[in-house]
Amino acid sequence: MQKITPYIPKNKIRIVTAASLFDGHDAAINIMRRIIQSTGVEVIHLGHDRSVEEVVHCAIQEDANAIAMTSYQGGHVEYLKYMYDLLKENNAEYIRIFAGGGGTILPTEIQELHEYGITRIYHPDDGREMGLQGMINDLVEKSDFPTGKNIEFNPFEFKKQNAQELAQLISAAENFPEKHKEILEKISKEAQEVSIPVLGITGTGGAGKSSLVDELIRRFTIDFPEKKLGIISVDPSKRKTGGALLGDRIRMNSIHHPNIYMRSLATRQSNLALSKHVQKAVDILKAAQFDLVILETSGIGQSDTEILDHSDVSLYVMTPEYGAATQLEKIDMLDFADIIALNKFDKKGALDALRDVKKQYQRNHNLFEESVDSMPVYGSIASQFNDTGTNQLYKAILAKITNKTDTEFIPSSSLPTDDSEKVFVIPPKRVRYLSEIVENNQSYNEWVEKQAAIADKLYALKKSSELVDESIKAQLIQKEEELALDFDPHNQKLLDNWDAKTTLYKAPEYKFKVRDKELSIKTHTASLSGTEIPKVCTPNYKAWGDILRWSLQENVPGEFPYTSGIYPFKREGEDPTRMFAGEGGPERTNKRFHYVSLGMPAKRLSTAFDSVTLYGNDPGERPDIYGKIGNAGVSIATLDDAKKLYSGFNLADPTTSVSMTINGPAPMLLGFFMNAAIDQQCELYIREHGLENKVEEKLKAKFDDKGLVRPFYNAEIPEGNNGLGLLLLGITGDEVLPSDIYQKIKAETISKVRGTVQADILKEDQAQNTCIFSTEFALRLMGDVQEYFIKENVRNFYSVSISGYHIAEAGANPISQLAFTLSNGFTYVEYYLSRGMDINKFAPNLSFFFSNGIDPEYAVIGRVARRIWAKAMKLKYGANARSQMLKYHIQTSGRSLHAQEIAFNDIRTTLQALYAIYDNCNSLHTNAYDEAITTPTEESVRRAMAIQLIINKELGLAKNENPIQGSFIIEELTDLVEEAVYAEFDRITERGGVLGAMETMYQRSKIQEESLYYENLKHTGEYPIIGVNTFLDDKGSPTIIPDEVIRSTEEEKHNQIAFLQNYQQANEEKVTQLLASLQESAIQNENMFEKLMEVSKYASLGQITDAFFRVGGKYRRNM
Repeated sequence: MQKITPYIPKNKIRIVTAASLFDGHDAAINIMRRIIQSTGVEVIHLGHDRSVEEVVHCAIQEDANAIAMTSYQGGHVEYLKYMYDLLKENNAEYIRIFAGGGGTILPTEIQELHEYGITRIYHPDDGREMGLQGMINDLVEKSDFPTGKNIEFNPFEFKKQNAQELAQLISAAENFPEKHKEILEKISKEAQEVSIPVLGITGTGGAGKSSLVDELIRRFTIDFPEKKLGIISVDPSKRKTGGALLGDRIRMNSIHHPNIYMRSLATRQSNLALSKHVQKAVDILKAAQFDLVILETSGIGQSDTEILDHSDVSLYVMTPEYGAATQLEKIDMLDFADIIALNKFDKKGALDALRDVKKQYQRNHNLFEESVDSMPVYGSIASQFNDTGTNQLYKAILAKITNKTDTEFIPSSSLPTDDSEKVFVIPPKRVRYLSEIVENNQSYNEWVEKQAAIADKLYALKKSSELVDESIKAQLIQKEEELALDFDPHNQKLLDNWDAKTTLYKAPEYKFKVRDKELSIKTHTASLSGTEIPKVCTPNYKAWGDILRWSLQENVPGEFPYTSGIYPFKREGEDPTRMFAGEGGPERTNKRFHYVSLGMPAKRLSTAFDSVTLYGNDPGERPDIYGKIGNAGVSIATLDDAKKLYSGFNLADPTTSVSMTINGPAPMLLGFFMNAAIDQQCELYIREHGLENKVEEKLKAKFDDKGLVRPFYNAEIPEGNNGLGLLLLGITGDEVLPSDIYQKIKAETISKVRGTVQADILKEDQAQNTCIFSTEFALRLMGDVQEYFIKENVRNFYSVSISGYHIAEAGANPISQLAFTLSNGFTYVEYYLSRGMDINKFAPNLSFFFSNGIDPEYAVIGRVARRIWAKAMKLKYGANARSQMLKYHIQTSGRSLHAQEIAFNDIRTTLQALYAIYDNCNSLHTNAYDEAITTPTEESVRRAMAIQLIINKELGLAKNENPIQGSFIIEELTDLVEEAVYAEFDRITERGGVLGAMETMYQRSKIQEESLYYENLKHTGEYPIIGVNTFLDDKGSPTIIPDEVIRSTEEEKHNQIAFLQNYQQANEEKVTQLLASLQESAIQNENMFEKLMEVSKYASLGQITDAFFRVGGKYRRNM
């Protein structure tokens, strides 16, 4: 394959890169921005989930040449047209727009967007023809024009802090200083005449400067909403290519404010923390009469004090991890900085570090007459929302600026500054939990081998004694007794019961108990040939060592360590089929649910939500939101939407089970779901007791009398839907029924509902990016849900689906998927234990979710997961049998669905489903073959279901429920994967456990590396993929363009917005007070989900999200 040489730019090019609004797919844009950087471009990277307004304002403030976007979640036409319109509106249509979205952007849409004015949309076939570097060369060449060359200085706009005026002046200072010397000198002179304070912030790389700056800005804008703030942020240029990653904006949530201007600069020289043009940029902001200018440098070494020449007040940011105390003597900034921030103060040894830095500061400044405690050194945790240490630091900075300059900044907000004790997610003393599990499980494995060796010797002695005469027998018996002293009595019992155990599976029926209910199962099925096929096969081992090793490491299904399955037999009459659906409004998805479950004995529904819902937002008319309503998932914003979505399914029926794939706003959707289930049972009670007239009265008062439309199911009721759940649209059961009856129905219902909400926030941070709240707050919400479940006896619903699927979809190999998922699971265990929950009360509410690809390790992913979990839960945590049982859902790989030769996708999916069924998964979703190019059609979904049905109903070997047990390769793979997972656990421990590893982006980086490795092998053909890079058809197997693309209709989008507005108007009297009560529960550290169960009856999703943002903080993106 010919290597493409990177294009060499003629000008200094600046490009803004991001993924579109409500889109967490950042792997592609990360790869693209790296290649753009290496082509000599300065990249301002914004990360995922960015609105058009954010991107456009950034591009204007940064005086960018171009914007490069990825969009994989639909709505791209509206998004990109809106971007073009907004640039035009701001006289910035010279900024080029580039985008890509795999096969999700159709050729007809590409043509439409090109005609509208979008510079270039790249299609997968472009990538195949041009290569990645070729595409980037095209993008960079089209963006290669000078900025700051031909500017028209407008003093009036300049004094108004017009972003475009400021941006072009800074570009002129950077790129054409001689040409614009006169204007720039005049501005510098003006800057010297005004007393605008400059706060210089510097520190070591990785100290969290950007996060800390963001927290200071957030407090400043609350205290001084009218004051103007200018920010100059400097990052280093690459010496080799001249490119630069200007990445500070990605960490900042508070800069999107009308009074804030931010400009990122590259140093454009090596080994320096500042650009040589930085003073001119500062002068421009001072002359433009900003009230405060913040100058942040790139990461510096011990001796860099350049920031002092450009600032009035200086802040040095460091962490407690500076090494030995003597290292402090080498840090020049401790001699000169006005204030020191010891950030990441939750690290081990932080208090000692604070004392040492204060003492060093005292020595450096000869302040021996003053108390060490009074030194201006502050411990801060910028990652923690409303951290008291950061509050102290912020107030100290304002006081220092007021003292050193002619400006007065008196904070108006009452920020708490008391040294409240830090609440740890995982207490520091428990940070080795993963390695403790490794030690525990490996110790068990060693014990098994020793016990099996003793059992082998005992068996050999027993057999020998049968062959020798009486004179020798006594010696053998004595030896046997000596060995028996080291043999565990429990193991002796296993051997004694072995024959009886195997006989049970040969009998016609097997009886066992599940939750005090006795079940009887036929143990064999007859083939067409009349062969009796056993459902569970036991080995024909005779030697005691083999029997014991198998019993302790494998065992029959339903017995520890549950390697082959957690139940003795599969549930009859309920195959593990669970099909995923979600599109348009709730009515359309409800119709699809009834279609896929029609005639099925059990209703197992899996819900996909649109990206607006996934990010906790309400549908709206703004184009970048509007285009995504109901695309790639169902739009759910209110309790009424949830009622319509699941109407016709009795959610309290034990044969109904609902899975909801949602994470960031999971507690809110769970509130909608639970209340929908409760109101269904209230409806049954109302109809049974003839209370419909009361419902009519309430609806009249709430809607008719206010001139509002009564909520209704906006479609024909589909086949199979009996209307259950629709009577109480617009109102709730407690508005109709007496309190005691309602409470009784509520308690009974939530203890019966079956299903899962994904709610796995750790995985989101590592892989999928639908985090919306700060990680700490999101985990607290998860804990509140689990505490509520324990208190209210919610036994059949999983509070979290600990998910490896999205880790695999982001690019992880099967071992990393399994290791990261299990490590996340054990992190939840440790967190819930630290909150005082009983492991046997919460462990049964945990479930898992894995992807099944085609790699060999996927053949054993379930059995390894079950084995590791069971050993750890029993032997490390002392949990009971139910808590030891790991339950998991499998979805076939979306990554192995290719947009070329899509008919071949069903073959891959069939093999993956076979892996899952043979490995005894608890539920299974098979992807439709056309998902690589469109939302699945009814025809493709039916084929996907048929894959499972054919395996379960027709495939003869699948009549056996442990078909892979006893295989040499399966046993070998099981052991190899188990050891590989333990090795990964130890690597995570070395980085401070799961949360510590997340801070350094260990998991995310590893996933991206593995993704790139796969893509490279696929691209070169070293990893053969039939119909993609080998065995191509005579046309070269091009990317398939779908005949039918399922997108939400204009009518559905308008309806969702109209229903939402109507709903909000009907409930506006109650909502304000309820949301305030919810926020108060967060501030007072009460159980938020308890309040949320009430709030979710009346408030919309977006209203609840906004309320939580104010008390819990927004998620801060990572690179």
